[in-house]
Amino acid sequence: MSVVAAAPSESADPPVESPTRRGGGSWRPHLTVAAVALALAGYVTNGLWQDPAGHVLVKNAGDQAFFEWLLGYGVYLLGNGGDPFFTDMMNAPVGVNLAANTSITVFIVFFSPLTILAGPQVSFVTILTLNLAGSAFGWYLFLRRHLVRRPAAAALGGLFCGFAPGFISHANGHLNWTAGWVAPLVLWWVLKLPEPRRWLRHGVILGVVVAVGFSIAAEGLFFTALASGVFLGTRSLLPHCRAAARAALPTVLAGLGVTAVVAGTLLAYPLYMHFAGPQTFSGTGFNQAHYVEDVGAFLEYPTRSLAGWLGFGSDLAPNPTEETSFFGLPLMVLAIACAVTLRQKAKPGRLETLVAIYAVGAVFLVLSLGPQLKYFKETSEIKLPYAALLDLPLFDSALPGRFALVVACVIGILLALTADYLLTEPMPSVGSHTLWAAGYAVALVPLFPLPVLTSERAPEPAFIADGIWKQYVSDGGVLTALPFATTDTADGQRWQAYTMARGGKQFRIPDGYFLGPGGPEGTGQIGATPHQTDWLFLRAAMYGYTQPIGDFDRDQARQDLAYWKVEAVFLPPQVTGSQGPVFRAALEVMATDLFGEPEHVGGVLLWRIRPGIDPVARGS
Repeated sequence: MSVVAAAPSESADPPVESPTRRGGGSWRPHLTVAAVALALAGYVTNGLWQDPAGHVLVKNAGDQAFFEWLLGYGVYLLGNGGDPFFTDMMNAPVGVNLAANTSITVFIVFFSPLTILAGPQVSFVTILTLNLAGSAFGWYLFLRRHLVRRPAAAALGGLFCGFAPGFISHANGHLNWTAGWVAPLVLWWVLKLPEPRRWLRHGVILGVVVAVGFSIAAEGLFFTALASGVFLGTRSLLPHCRAAARAALPTVLAGLGVTAVVAGTLLAYPLYMHFAGPQTFSGTGFNQAHYVEDVGAFLEYPTRSLAGWLGFGSDLAPNPTEETSFFGLPLMVLAIACAVTLRQKAKPGRLETLVAIYAVGAVFLVLSLGPQLKYFKETSEIKLPYAALLDLPLFDSALPGRFALVVACVIGILLALTADYLLTEPMPSVGSHTLWAAGYAVALVPLFPLPVLTSERAPEPAFIADGIWKQYVSDGGVLTALPFATTDTADGQRWQAYTMARGGKQFRIPDGYFLGPGGPEGTGQIGATPHQTDWLFLRAAMYGYTQPIGDFDRDQARQDLAYWKVEAVFLPPQVTGSQGPVFRAALEVMATDLFGEPEHVGGVLLWRIRPGIDPVARGS
């Protein structure tokens, strides 16, 4: 194999011939796979493409709003300057540490022309689509270059890695986790490090790739680095590879040193902001013990698949965006059969590569189970290795269940290697091919993805779209929709994103959907710590809860609005919630009782606020 730490003369696993050296016809498989991957990605995201401005992801409207906000913020940065890793445009007045969130800095800059032209909504679905297609195509190229000879085998493995159940699940809003193309790109250059006399060039390129990967999917980059370490460490320790590994070690270390210098230089400020900047935090804003893989989930089918559509889906995931395994029993059986067959047929050199791949799959499967074994929703008393890793840097901010995404890629590699063997080596009988083909079909057809679910979202009111708000709020002043922006009610955050994308005068918002400090013992939490006025309107929106408003409530609201420096509050005619429309009538009742009669402006109900004065007491 051409990508391991082995001297070429000693490797029994030779380089796969580069397709680019065999004439123009070699590009046809590439173009075919790229077209298929792009078509599949467009199919999965077609609900958003039908109306990017009017449709929202049913299962994760909050993350979609957050990434749309970042895309709008990218345009704001280019037009106004500012810090890509910290902002006070959201969560006024204290701001948000974007480095401690998922800042997707490369995306927000690279796609800023499209964002200016078509809006954050179109940029969002474009990136989501290209991520899925690029992941499949990236894995295809990696497999084709380094592991398999048959384009069909590489295509099968690449398409599975790009559209595995876990990545379809993350297509519900996660522009970071759908960027699966980062992994094969990093691996490509990691596995080039042993090449003699090229350590400087490869180290520089890998350093740039690492910096790009960190800016897009830091957690995914961590997983990729860990998988690389397990693979190379395992293979280098096996008897057949030890001598070659020792010979290559100085070159690899030199390349890694260059990588560290380049990546460290490019990421010095983002890393400082991430670990020590204002509004940072330790750990994560999510419960790691909750976001683990249930053992049963590996045998179940995902909800957005043909099997799920037929009623065989499962609810073992923490939420619909975290169905990271869900391979189904047939695929798990097929994966084991592939592993056994490849092991039996492997020659020295390839055998060591297989053992290292198996080690990666086993390590990440165990890590995905989290600190305690969970089976079919029951948490056992059995402690697992992750319990010893919970407080270690990087592991303390990772969600264990997501380690199963690496297992999906290992399965994709096994499928590709086995298919390559079946298409290359003679079989004892025609029936053997038929049996394998049937096994692949039974395992993979039920997993064929369905499009992500979408629904209509509240249209942007003329008050925002036409810039009418500028008559009521100073430049850089604070304006908020009701209810305040949270993961469950993100309209105000979305509309701020659209305003930033248009340029010109801007407003800030209190609250918002992000990760910030405020959790126990310095850990993170989702959003800002709620104030009394937050709860007042959130309960009305989500549950239709109303209550008599007294001067105590007005005094609390006056303090909260003064803290945020809010200059105006508005209620649109329609409000989008995480589970659909909210109780707008209850919001209007509470707002009118608290602030008085509203003005009707630009299609919204508007209340002007004098910070520190409104709402005034009424002697009740």
